[in-house]
Amino acid sequence: MSQTTRRRPTNITLPDALLAEARALNINISQTCERALAAEVATARREAWLRDNRAAMDAWNERVETEGLPLAAYRRF
Repeated sequence: MSQTTRRRPTNITLPDALLAEARALNINISQTCERALAAEVATARREAWLRDNRAAMDAWNERVETEGLPLAAYRRF
């Protein structure tokens, strides 16, 4: 999360008690929300990539199961 990235103000809704406790603990709400949102975006991207590429991965795994690893004859272990 680069500090030079253009930022846009936004509104979020949080429970009163949680917001009060975070402020009492001097937690930076914006930074915390940004980190959590970045983690959630990364998870969603990973899940989308896995979903989009599932057929190719399954086909590759099936090929390895039936034909073995490519270049296996050259392995020394």
